Amino acid sequence: MSEQSEQLERTIEQLARERDLFEAEIRRLETVRRDFVANVSHELRTPVSIIQANAETLLLGGLDEPATARRFLDAVRRNAERLGQLISDLLDISRIEAGRYEIELEPLSLSSVARSVSCSVSETCRSRSVVFEVDIDPQLRVCADPRALEQVLVNLVENAVEYGPKGGTVELVAVEQDAAVRIEVRDEGPGIAPDHRSRVFERFYRVDPGRSRHMGGTGLGLAIVKNLSEAMGGEVGVEPRAPEGSCFWIRLGKVAA
Repeated sequence: MSEQSEQLERTIEQLARERDLFEAEIRRLETVRRDFVANVSHELRTPVSIIQANAETLLLGGLDEPATARRFLDAVRRNAERLGQLISDLLDISRIEAGRYEIELEPLSLSSVARSVSCSVSETCRSRSVVFEVDIDPQLRVCADPRALEQVLVNLVENAVEYGPKGGTVELVAVEQDAAVRIEVRDEGPGIAPDHRSRVFERFYRVDPGRSRHMGGTGLGLAIVKNLSEAMGGEVGVEPRAPEGSCFWIRLGKVAA
């Protein structure tokens, strides 16, 4: 009887521990949900307010002054684009985190993916007079999903272009590391302080909130990079670059030539 009682007590204790862990996880998820809703609301508020204010100004007589009207309409266009990108990023990260973003791994020519990336970022580079350089062995192949890998690299390159200096250089390079390939995007920007590096891949985390919002970033690009890289079985990180700048990298499985 004593042994049965002890066994029952141990079972009750185990159930109590599991209950506490479950309740802690529920509280954590609720905090994540509240933060997510608050961040989304904050990110939506600014462009919506600008669009509304500019539209009202135009309706109240701004259309009668061509130069003024053009300036206000350009602000409406830019903030509408920002809203569209935010919604697109929100849909992407929701699908990824819910496991509804279909990942199909296959052998890919990395240089071929880099050419597609170069085409996708050409306008962004041109707008800031940035030189985009690619240094990838044509024989190098990785195991990845073509659509996901291109989205990851486009996000990293556009991030490097936007936060680097006008007229600077952004590099896309690949280095073999045993059974893996490390793909690097190197910029000449201000760099990221050590206490921020571990958090830059979090949703809505911004090293410089004011500058990021002024430049139109959604705060989700690097979170998408992390989630897609891990969904492909890879790793992601960021390191300082000498003499200045940052090196964002992803590591994927290598396919033998």
